Amino acid sequence: MKVPVNVLILAAGLGTRMKSSQAKVLHKIGSRPLIAHVLRTAARLNPENIFVVVGHQAGKVEEAARASIAPADADKLRFVMQTEQRGTGHAVKCAAGALKDARGLLVVFYGDTPAVKAETLRKLIAEHERAGNAATLVTVRIDPPPAYGRIVRNAQGDFLKIVEERDCSPEERAITEVNPGLYCFDIPALLDALERLSPHNAQNEYYLTDVPQHMLDDSLRVGTVFHEDAHELDGINTRAELAAMWKRLRYETIDRLMANGVTIVDPDSTYIDDSVEIGRDTVIHPQVIIEGDSRIGANCEIRSWSHLINAEIGDECKILNSCVIVSSKLVARNIVGPFAHLRLHAELAEDAVVGNFVEIKKSRLGRKTKSMHLTYLGDATIGDRVNIGAATVTCNYDGRQKNPTVIEDDVKIGSDTMLVAPVRVGRGSMTGAGSVVTKDVPPDSLVAGVPAQVKKKLKE
Repeated sequence: MKVPVNVLILAAGLGTRMKSSQAKVLHKIGSRPLIAHVLRTAARLNPENIFVVVGHQAGKVEEAARASIAPADADKLRFVMQTEQRGTGHAVKCAAGALKDARGLLVVFYGDTPAVKAETLRKLIAEHERAGNAATLVTVRIDPPPAYGRIVRNAQGDFLKIVEERDCSPEERAITEVNPGLYCFDIPALLDALERLSPHNAQNEYYLTDVPQHMLDDSLRVGTVFHEDAHELDGINTRAELAAMWKRLRYETIDRLMANGVTIVDPDSTYIDDSVEIGRDTVIHPQVIIEGDSRIGANCEIRSWSHLINAEIGDECKILNSCVIVSSKLVARNIVGPFAHLRLHAELAEDAVVGNFVEIKKSRLGRKTKSMHLTYLGDATIGDRVNIGAATVTCNYDGRQKNPTVIEDDVKIGSDTMLVAPVRVGRGSMTGAGSVVTKDVPPDSLVAGVPAQVKKKLKE
């Protein structure tokens, strides 16, 4: 791109056809709201600024937008308030003050178009620069045409104007080339044309679609870019359209992963966000859900009914049936489950194993450590080669705060041990079954009882 690029996203509408009290761009596809999808696309253009026009539930939309964008792009976000929704032209007019300080080009599109690809916007920008246009817009052909503005051309095929459906004559309504709402503008020419917008139309609104005609009246160049895939540019207006778009994006993601060497046993029952990355020769079984920024390595196996959210899974890991892993990390060659729950930045080092009905919260298990049955490990740091017996609990909450448990290397924790934090179990020690450990255990010691007492030194 030869000149600086800015992006303006129109996200002020409530979306009345959604039949919801929630702003339309807050409805989700997969684990992320619509506004997150379009922001990610915008960021791929490496713009100088990303302007977002907000209106309904502006605070919530801003919060969702800030949470969705990468930290490196956070300083590019600019929010513009549209207190009264009077059309697309009015929305852009609300941003005019902020745009006066922006350099170069402005790409405009809608916050409810989650399938739009950055490559499509780059193609629009490239044609705009090549032709030296003041405005360039994407067009598609749909027969029968939906309720989009019609592209009117002269006898030579040159662009003349956009006519919104409610303002069309019968002849114009029959036109199948339509405007899906993706634009590229020279900012000074846009600001000048916005000054001349008027609401003289069937809806008494300010139409952004009138801007190109004002530019032509000033003898400026206006061009179009035809796009073959009309569905990529679809906006979301109803719950049914939301579900259809989620299905489309889900299958695109699954097809991409399978083309890259991932086995997905039953694509129809597998739900994977388009932000997920999975390595070669990994097998995903039916009824698996993988969301957010999850990363799964090579040669893994994810068994049915497991749900992963923002999980980092290293190579050669196996996740058995019905596990939930949230914001946690498996380093390599780990086995988890069935029916295990890892959350709040739990971490398993190489070759660590977690079995059925084990919950790990905000804890780290060292290399070759095992916790196989019916256990809760919270706020714990556990060393290498530790064996955690069934029904062990780190009693981390004292009624006021969470306290840490430290278990050093080569420890054996007997079944039904209660570790009352804060507490440390020294290297090479062992607890007897049913022990309640209320104070630190010295290294190489056997403790047992309620409360647990040192029974002998193991090395002796």
